[in-house]
Amino acid sequence: MLAKLKTFSLLGIDALPVEVEVDVSPRAVPKTVLVGLPEQAVKESTHRVERAMINSGFVRPQDRIVINLAPAELPKQAATFDLPITLGVLAGSGQIDSDFFDQYAVVGELSLEGLARPAKGVLSMAIAAAKEPGIRGIVVPDANAAEAAVVEDIDVIPVSSLCQAVGFFSGELDIAPTPSRLDLLFAEFSNYEDDYSDVRGQEMAKRALTIAAAGAHNLLMVGPPGTGKTMLASRIPGILPMLSAGESIETTRIYSAMGKLEQGQPLMAKRPFRSPHHTISEAGLVGGGSPPSPGEISLSHNGVLFLDELPEFNRRTLEVLRQPLEEGQVTISRALRSTTFPADFILVAAMNPCPCGYRSDPRRDCNCSIPQIERYMAKISGPLLDRIDVHLEVPAVDFKELSSSVPGTSTAEMNEMVTSARRHQLARFEDSRVRCNGQMNSRQIRKFCKLDGPSETLLHNTVNEMGLSARAHDKILRVARTIADIEDAPEILIHHLSEAINYRILDRDMWK
Repeated sequence: MLAKLKTFSLLGIDALPVEVEVDVSPRAVPKTVLVGLPEQAVKESTHRVERAMINSGFVRPQDRIVINLAPAELPKQAATFDLPITLGVLAGSGQIDSDFFDQYAVVGELSLEGLARPAKGVLSMAIAAAKEPGIRGIVVPDANAAEAAVVEDIDVIPVSSLCQAVGFFSGELDIAPTPSRLDLLFAEFSNYEDDYSDVRGQEMAKRALTIAAAGAHNLLMVGPPGTGKTMLASRIPGILPMLSAGESIETTRIYSAMGKLEQGQPLMAKRPFRSPHHTISEAGLVGGGSPPSPGEISLSHNGVLFLDELPEFNRRTLEVLRQPLEEGQVTISRALRSTTFPADFILVAAMNPCPCGYRSDPRRDCNCSIPQIERYMAKISGPLLDRIDVHLEVPAVDFKELSSSVPGTSTAEMNEMVTSARRHQLARFEDSRVRCNGQMNSRQIRKFCKLDGPSETLLHNTVNEMGLSARAHDKILRVARTIADIEDAPEILIHHLSEAINYRILDRDMWK
């Protein structure tokens, strides 16, 4: 007999439909043939399927079994084909009969005793299933049910074992679909523990961070060791607006496909914060492999990518950030196909002003020679610096500020300013795909960043004296527009522009 079931194969972070065809025909010598470009994990499924059937009380057919995974040219990976293949073998051998195979997709790995194990990428598979005509629901391991139930347009049937799946498809067991709990998940997982009130001093730095968060501007912090650069950076997700449902699902898809969702947390309700070590490779940072998988910039999607000790990163590794910073996505090309991953993140970097770290600290002597400092600074290219909007000096904190009992600016206060500025931007860009000032193109800059006479003169003199590029010119205007939004100003005034220019001076002084 021939049995057909619907399932999905993960390619990058996207799920593609696959039809599992199982033909069981009498033959003197039992044999199982698996075709359809299966990778090693899928080839090994025949052994798991056989033992899972027997240990669950079913009979392994002593016939010729041909399993085809269509389309044949699509590489099939992972062990999520175990459950649909097993159900197909049971149906093809006449041990079960079902009218639901064309209404429900099936994914899941099986253990040797027939228990359903969690799978990667179930959220992407549920999204794909909701788009497929004729599919009413998807059967998934119960550990993945809450994750798949985030998609409200499809029934998610949780099963803990092969026996449960057989009972559901044969109509002997009625399993209620897992309800979607989006509101409860956001309420449970969207709280941030760290607060900016814990950071003593650095009020000017907090101001710059508020501007960067309000307009989604990239930021570079320069200062001696121990001034709080890492503390400041790690708290940025808390002042960003809460993830929308769409942004949360986008981010969760990436973490689900990589198997990085925390146990018991089916949805990313907080903005991601990634801080890779400086020894990371190019593929680890932007993605790679065959087939391609997402890198750190995609894991930072809708969140923050923090690069501490920026000059310690390999220069070639840093240069691959240039295109994703401009486009908000990265495309990994291979001989047979190319894959595009989302990479819309805020880049926050930190570094010391010299190899010893104390060049700008008035309390410590710097022992670095000029050639050492020049070599240290030369590790970061000018084109990469041009793509960073805000350059900020983070000085050492005085003892008076460290011991003060007066709390500094809190996360709640900074979040209120960011949220207010974002509201202005949402209204400004309601007819555009752009969401923040940091994403404005040249046409939008000319439309929304008009200057009066004195401001235009100031910008003209600054560009000529500092030798700024056209990109740096645009970034000054974007930052000035964000500062005006924070102050609820309809137009950019000269003091908004002056503050934005001050955030471009540091890198020119350092790199001369």
